Amino acid sequence: MTGERSREEQTNTAEPKLGYIGLGNQGAPMAKRLVDWPGGLVVFDVRTDAMTPLAELGATLADTVADVAAADVISVTVLNDAQVRDVVTELGAHARAGTVIAIHSTIEPGTAAELAAQLRPKGVHVVDAPVSGGAGAADKGELAVMVGADDAAYDIVKPVFKKWASMVVRAGEPGAGTRMKIARNMLTFIGFAAACEASRLAEAAGIDLQKLGRVVRHSDAQSGGPGAIMARDDTAPLAPDHFLYDMFVHTRGLAEKDLKLALGLGEATGVELPLAEIALRDLAAGLGVPHTSSSTKE
Repeated sequence: MTGERSREEQTNTAEPKLGYIGLGNQGAPMAKRLVDWPGGLVVFDVRTDAMTPLAELGATLADTVADVAAADVISVTVLNDAQVRDVVTELGAHARAGTVIAIHSTIEPGTAAELAAQLRPKGVHVVDAPVSGGAGAADKGELAVMVGADDAAYDIVKPVFKKWASMVVRAGEPGAGTRMKIARNMLTFIGFAAACEASRLAEAAGIDLQKLGRVVRHSDAQSGGPGAIMARDDTAPLAPDHFLYDMFVHTRGLAEKDLKLALGLGEATGVELPLAEIALRDLAAGLGVPHTSSSTKE
């Protein structure tokens, strides 16, 4: 009978109906890019005023989380791990087989896999798909999304995600998207800490911090920032014939020279630079070109 068909069977012949829960700074612009989806969009937020702009654009408003479970692909962008667990559990209690629940919040690394295992017997897919880029990128449809999903679920969600993301990367099975996002965010916030350390040094040395900030933003836009060195398949030491070896030996030399200059300036100005000390100690090995007495190419 038609009413007994799974979601996968139904979505083979029709566009899935979309649901969105959590219309905050990140969720609202993502949901707005889905209002013209051919299968329709139903949204829910605990704040009625957060739903109003979506209703004005044509979305259907749900009264409860459970009401959104009627959708085929449901995005969840709520505040924290506990809220994610509550929402996904509530959706799972009402969803039919074939439903895909996509978690966009940044959560604990084991949560998505645990929820996926919990709902798998019902035929409900749980996908973790955290995003990077912020609300501005969501407005423009230029987010990056890191997806942890099984094959069937990934095929379903990819065209949906491409409405608000210009980069859709499958990280692996459920849970892998979150692990990738944690590593990505770690880089961001260590970078922020390094920027603060550099600012303290520059300030002590009499440098205008606004001008320094302008130079950093300009040069990072040209060089690619830390992502420019993230071109390896693993973190093992590079073989001398690796295509990156000579480049990274050159980078190591420049880095160690400049870090020593920074540490010298820090000593002269009385500014402690713990991150610079760690970078000088660890960067060579991190690049895959540690100092070794046996290397002939260095």
